Amino acid sequence: MPAKRLKEFLDNSGVHYVTITHSPAFTAQEIAATAHVPGKELAKTVMVKIDGQMAMVVLPGSYKIDFDLLEEALGARRVELASEQEFKDLFPECEIGAMPPFGNLYGLQTYVADSLAEEVEIIFNAGLHTELIRMNYSDYERLVEPEIVEISVKGEMGKEWFL
Repeated sequence: MPAKRLKEFLDNSGVHYVTITHSPAFTAQEIAATAHVPGKELAKTVMVKIDGQMAMVVLPGSYKIDFDLLEEALGARRVELASEQEFKDLFPECEIGAMPPFGNLYGLQTYVADSLAEEVEIIFNAGLHTELIRMNYSDYERLVEPEIVEISVKGEMGKEWFL
């Protein structure tokens, strides 16, 4: 079952969504393959620190964050990847690395890659490494109200920067 906070939020918001159960998978490419979903629709959540403040970045699973581009888009002095130790307590009902891209539920600013915002649907981890949620991107954007920015570039499969 999806993280309780997420499920209640979606149900109370009256949006249509589908839960997809799959074998345990941890990287974006493993999840897409295991769950048989298009990689370009699979969103990954990456935790970053922007000028020392924790934030959530959401981008297609086959993309990587361009930190220089993100700094420029946000007018930030420094953007860096957050360590698991720095954010694990923010998501008590989620497995590390399976956080849903709903920063608003956790008091976090959420930034979405413009390339992901072009999709009709979004598929994302639901708090476990064995569950995804599929929903309309327009519903996601309405519920989360993320800032949409140019923050990512298409990557090559198999590279280490697929977080």
